[in-house]
Amino acid sequence: MNQEKYQACPVARSVQLIGDRWVLLIIRDAFDGLKRFSDFQKNLNVAKNILSDRLTKLVDAQILKTQPASDGSAYLEYALTEQGIALFPIVVAFRQWGEQFLFDHNQPHSILIDQHTGEELALMQPMTKQGKQILAQDTFVKKIS
Repeated sequence: MNQEKYQACPVARSVQLIGDRWVLLIIRDAFDGLKRFSDFQKNLNVAKNILSDRLTKLVDAQILKTQPASDGSAYLEYALTEQGIALFPIVVAFRQWGEQFLFDHNQPHSILIDQHTGEELALMQPMTKQGKQILAQDTFVKKIS
């Protein structure tokens, strides 16, 4: 794939930024409420240099921001930005795909629950602007200049 074509593809750009395993797991953990470097490191069991690199990448990309610790200590915390929060449907889609295809029928796993209703979330599905579910074979890519 030539570089010009790669740069014009939103999927390729997205994968280049968030396609790394550690990046996606950091984002997942941020949605789960983790904020401190030590908490990410403990939960992910990732080398500190790798975690530091990925957190810097996410801050530079404006997916995470640093802020003073909520407990008033001298530590910094990481928080999702608006751009980071917009990744929620992607994280949910990955989770649901994994739940559906990567576990045996009786194998224990987790599911995502609406905290207000206690119900499992519906399967993420692409929709038209009118709210109709749409399949891959019903779409095409239109290049915009």
